[in-house]
Amino acid sequence: MADDYAHSAHSGTIGEAAEEQQPAMTFAAQELRLISALVLLLATGLFLALPFVLSIGAVVFLPLVTALMLTIILSPLADRMSMIGLPNILSSLLALLFFLAILILALGAVLQPAVRMFDDVPAMVDRIGEHFSHLKGSLDWVSELNRQIASIINDSNQDRVVLAGPSMLEQLAFATPSVVLEVLLTFLMAFFMIEARVRMRYHLLLDRAHFGASLKAARVIRDVQDRVASYILTVGLINAGVGIIVALGAWALGLSAPIMWGGLAALLNFLPYIGPMAMIALLILFGLGTADVPLVGMVPAAAYLCLHTVESNVVTPSILGARFTMNPVLILIALSYFSWIWGVTGALLSVPILLSITALIDHLGKPNLIGFIFGEPLFSSNPLTAPPPDDLSVAQ
Repeated sequence: MADDYAHSAHSGTIGEAAEEQQPAMTFAAQELRLISALVLLLATGLFLALPFVLSIGAVVFLPLVTALMLTIILSPLADRMSMIGLPNILSSLLALLFFLAILILALGAVLQPAVRMFDDVPAMVDRIGEHFSHLKGSLDWVSELNRQIASIINDSNQDRVVLAGPSMLEQLAFATPSVVLEVLLTFLMAFFMIEARVRMRYHLLLDRAHFGASLKAARVIRDVQDRVASYILTVGLINAGVGIIVALGAWALGLSAPIMWGGLAALLNFLPYIGPMAMIALLILFGLGTADVPLVGMVPAAAYLCLHTVESNVVTPSILGARFTMNPVLILIALSYFSWIWGVTGALLSVPILLSITALIDHLGKPNLIGFIFGEPLFSSNPLTAPPPDDLSVAQ
């Protein structure tokens, strides 16, 4: 009887403690949800305000981000050179010079024939006009409709003011000094960042208060570097293959400057979706401007479209695999976002930046945005409490 009374008293004490703990847990959950909502609002505001800050300060931020991406891409090459006994400063310089050599060769293969072909643009435009003039008879109703609309709105009686702006040569002369300065600043920053990569790793690993944080930092550094560098190297080899095939196809179809078309296809293929579309448009314009029959002029664009379809749907996914597979919507958002901020350079940097951000999110924790709307925690688990790997080679 006494035992039953003691057991019931003990159970009552546990029940009262649980009832006292429940409001405290509820308050803690509400507090955590409030903090998560504030973090989400701050992140949204930062996402919306960042383009204006980066665009206004493009002279500072664009070279910095470009140098950072070059550091991530070229650091593995510099590490390989250091492994064979070269000094750190020499391996960093050689890695950067290797990149510059490839860039200069690619631009030279494209720009030199393009400058010569620029003189033929008026003749191409006249040829395209001749092709469209044959269709004029079936499109007379369009011209008549335009004339009727113009007569209704009295467009011909309105005065027009045309403001004279600077010519293309003047704009180029004004832009050249700033562009040269930004390019020099970018490569200087990239060189010093690559040269300081070892010291930066030591600081990130050894200046942490806990060993688990050091392992976490090592995993993040290695994964970001491996993802971006492996992606650029793999895509670069694929694009080089596309360029070789396009050059051979242009030579077989009798197009002038086949090396230029191959280099242009390789360079534009670094821009997902937008680059191939621009390449198709250029081939259509060039084909219609040089061929006697419009259907014959469409053959190069059709051949490239078939090649791109096979490359983007069969070759690239099978080589890159699931590790580098990204949501096409995210790629388009990154393209439009960084193109809006930095133009063509931002479009080229969009995919490496997106890869770096996804690698960081994978390690630091992916926010549960949809679940948070329906009452779930913003982060399902604390990424810092993840168990360390079995081997400690990641810290090297």
